[in-house]
Amino acid sequence: MADDETNDFASPACFLHEIDPAYSGLSASMAWADVNRWRKAERERLIAERLAVPADVRAGWGEIIAAGVLAEIGDVSGLIVSAYWPFRGEPDFRPFMEEVAARGGRTALPVVVEKGQPLEFHLWQTGEALSRGVWNIPIPAERRPCMPDIVISPVVGYDPACYRLGYGGGFFDRTLAALPARPRVIGIGYSMARLATIHPQAHDIPMDLIVTEAGTVRPQADVSTVRALT
Repeated sequence: MADDETNDFASPACFLHEIDPAYSGLSASMAWADVNRWRKAERERLIAERLAVPADVRAGWGEIIAAGVLAEIGDVSGLIVSAYWPFRGEPDFRPFMEEVAARGGRTALPVVVEKGQPLEFHLWQTGEALSRGVWNIPIPAERRPCMPDIVISPVVGYDPACYRLGYGGGFFDRTLAALPARPRVIGIGYSMARLATIHPQAHDIPMDLIVTEAGTVRPQADVSTVRALT
């Protein structure tokens, strides 16, 4: 997904991400301004950490994640699957889109239309023309809007309840809230991006599941379970 904003990296935000939220002083009722500051620091830390992983290692993880997603979807024939163009160390899912097309599915890319507005999805497959969109991320040159059956969304961070920490633009949640029918939403990312919680707010929408190179995460809302996993 392209809910991105460009940020300079800051120093790592200590180790609050590894501590039970109750001990870090971040309560479920904390003000949005405090949550937003905390998320910004975590976003910068997590992006810096994944970019520090050698590219060949990330590529290997990406292949494992793609295989896991295909296993979760099953038969893709006749389905429209929206993936994304890789950005800032995200798993490269371009080979995944080729595999979906080879198996009889159709692929699409998300497109940022305007700040503060939901994303659009446009059909695209490998070999078709691209143009430059917001943040210079490639988008389909030919606009063919569609409604995907499955949306693959990269995460900056995630928690055991399958809430996603994105880039801060809010496009992902805004898009899901606006769609007339919700697609199956699969988050993907590296296991190193796991957080105890992202401190979800009323506007946050969890994913159906998250696939990492270490396995699949399915929503677990029990606080005791969250603490046990930290």
